[in-house]
Amino acid sequence: MVKFPLALLLAAPLFASAADYTGIVHARHQLALSVAAPGLVAAVPVQPGRRVQAGQVLLQLDDRVQALEEQRRRIVLDDVSELRATEERLKLVQPLAEDARRLAGTKGALSREDLARAELDLLTTRARLLQLQAQEEREKSELAGAAAERAQRRLVAPVGGVVTKVGIDVGEWARPGDPLVELVDASVLQLRLNIPAVAARALKEGAALQVSVEPALQLAPVQGRIVFV
Repeated sequence: MVKFPLALLLAAPLFASAADYTGIVHARHQLALSVAAPGLVAAVPVQPGRRVQAGQVLLQLDDRVQALEEQRRRIVLDDVSELRATEERLKLVQPLAEDARRLAGTKGALSREDLARAELDLLTTRARLLQLQAQEEREKSELAGAAAERAQRRLVAPVGGVVTKVGIDVGEWARPGDPLVELVDASVLQLRLNIPAVAARALKEGAALQVSVEPALQLAPVQGRIVFV
């Protein structure tokens, strides 16, 4: 936990005389991160003290098997040769079936067997096209599932911040639930402190107060805002 002793200077408009109160600063996010799936650690691209962005990879598990499966699913999805051929076939057999219907209305121009064959060819082609289109949707879903499975082998930062601890190394086995990387987002800080009831009654949510840091830290005072009393 990131903690800094601070002095909260309560300005004169709120009190007849100013008073100093000491509290503790808490980071907005202090996260102990773990992996979603078990596996062998292949890379740890971050070290304690490094600042990272949201979405940046903190830890990579061995994902060679998952990468091959994702590649296989992508190849299957990209093979649309039969689907395109069936679409072209439908463009040919549909007008032939329409011509057969017109000819069937002329006595002796077309036998009933020929008309039935043309209609059957059209129905079969349409059915096959629908089947291939449904198959393509399944393949898209399977590819998305393979990509999600591979993504579970990466631990990424949910927010930007600073890495404060890395609890595993390359070659070790990672298990879900084990805290492997600790990340602190100190972009917004919260000062928590206890003050006497008589002073608390004068405080209002949303009011601005000046916060000054211990002189040893050599930091300039900052303007704060009360969010809870």
